[in-house]
Amino acid sequence: MTTQTDGTTPPDMRRLCVHTMTVKRWSLAEAIEGFTAAGIPGITVWRQHLEPQGSDVSGRMLRDSGLRVASLCRGGFFPALTAADRAKAIGDNLRAIDEAAAIGAPLVVLVSGAVPGLPLDEARRQITDGIAAVVPHAEAAGVRLGIEPLHPMYAGDRCAINTLRQANDIAESLATPVVGVTVDVYHLWWDPDLESEIRRAGPRILSFHVCDWRCPTRDLLNDRGLMGEGCIPVRRIRRWVEETGYDGAIEVEIFSDELWAEDPRVLLDRIKTAYREFV
Repeated sequence: MTTQTDGTTPPDMRRLCVHTMTVKRWSLAEAIEGFTAAGIPGITVWRQHLEPQGSDVSGRMLRDSGLRVASLCRGGFFPALTAADRAKAIGDNLRAIDEAAAIGAPLVVLVSGAVPGLPLDEARRQITDGIAAVVPHAEAAGVRLGIEPLHPMYAGDRCAINTLRQANDIAESLATPVVGVTVDVYHLWWDPDLESEIRRAGPRILSFHVCDWRCPTRDLLNDRGLMGEGCIPVRRIRRWVEETGYDGAIEVEIFSDELWAEDPRVLLDRIKTAYREFV
């Protein structure tokens, strides 16, 4: 591991949250048991971990566990080549909002989507329109929507929102407290405007995700590292985020074929160490 020396003190362990996707092979029940045994207080649930038992049963499991549910991943994927597919995407996001409410998640994280061959400006227009279409349902459910910019390498087929500036622009244009942004260091660390756009986002920052960028990366999707294993100045970005007043969960979200092959219990111990030393 590398060492970061910007002087920022480690965050309170009570803010630590781990995504169920980080321990991908575990069921929701296994994740709840494993997080509780490891002393990890927060959980972000991915929708596929709700499917086997449904959102109502999942909600009871989570409430009984005492874990803090930070968010539900993921909604979005609004752009499409046909009106019918755009309507289908909106319907899926309405269901995601209902699922979040059922499990007690205050937030749905939006990976906005992209379609090969669809011009980026059109994709971004459809994303804005799609979010606007689900805002009334989110308001009624008491669930917020966090627009998560993804690294530009995903612009063609996964997410046409690639900078925090773009996410801020959409959130500002919609002008509702229901819509904010998610800051994920993996996707944004490279941006020369990141500090100023974090300041601009201010109270619109609804969630904060951490991991690291391996050098060299071996896979553009599934080779994230534990904090401290790569080149992202995680503590510096955390400081910028906290200077806006953000004091919510710090969420460890790692896609990694290598780490998914580990015993998840061992991985959770490594996450706690990396959190203390590099976040």
